[in-house]
Amino acid sequence: MDARATFGGGVAVITGAGNGIGAGLARHAAALGMTVVLVDVDAEAIAALGRELPGSVAVVCDVRDPDALESLAAQVYSDVGPVRLLVNNAGVEQFGYLWDTPVANWDRLVDINVSGVFYGIRAFLPRMFAAGAPAWVWNLSSIGGVVAVPLQTPYIMSKHAVLALTECLRLEVELAGHADRIQVQAVLPGAVRSNIFEAAGGVDGGDVEAAESQRAAMLDIKAEAMDPLEAARVVFDQSAAGEFYLLTQPDYVGNAMAERAEVLAQRRAPVLRTKQRFDPAQQ
Repeated sequence: MDARATFGGGVAVITGAGNGIGAGLARHAAALGMTVVLVDVDAEAIAALGRELPGSVAVVCDVRDPDALESLAAQVYSDVGPVRLLVNNAGVEQFGYLWDTPVANWDRLVDINVSGVFYGIRAFLPRMFAAGAPAWVWNLSSIGGVVAVPLQTPYIMSKHAVLALTECLRLEVELAGHADRIQVQAVLPGAVRSNIFEAAGGVDGGDVEAAESQRAAMLDIKAEAMDPLEAARVVFDQSAAGEFYLLTQPDYVGNAMAERAEVLAQRRAPVLRTKQRFDPAQQ
């Protein structure tokens, strides 16, 4: 099915819309004819994007706050309209050995990357059920949701969690009798340009050099990363075609998924590679 025919004219709510793939998804959604609700804690970023996308609505909201997301959902349904597409995208990174990771950084990452997805689903999904119209829920996992990478453990863990959450949610939506109208899909981006690595947490004690070396390695691939708008186009097209796993780079991410399946099937222990990063040439 054509993405414009599927999504055009509907309302899209996108968290973490101020940068990276979130901004790319917002731009492409607007190009398809959607009314886009731009959600982020960065008021300046979504205000600028809002000026670029006429008809969009910018809302400052912290996904760590379940009451704020509940208020957001009520506001959207009251002032904008029923939501056709919910994108739980907000996320942050963390570098360093797990035992060096500050507790505050761990808590912040889990609250945003995992709990923020749950809070978004809890606020919006019942309203989607009640609206009785076709709707889509996209949860942003990552290629990190199917690999093991040292020095990024909190992030990798969170993306595994979001993938499992999304797979289970799809089954629950079916079990509850809503699968004929509500599509739940998992988005697994590969390397897509954003500022997530610059903004990532580090460590303030222990092996600071290891943490910053991993940050530098990830920043090295930024110039080769996929354009967010092109990534969005691919994701929208796959969603409209009815795929469950929406991959920005089907070969690169798909190979990582196949490798993960093989590791689990053969019960192999994780292997430390010399070049530990999300590199398309490795996958």
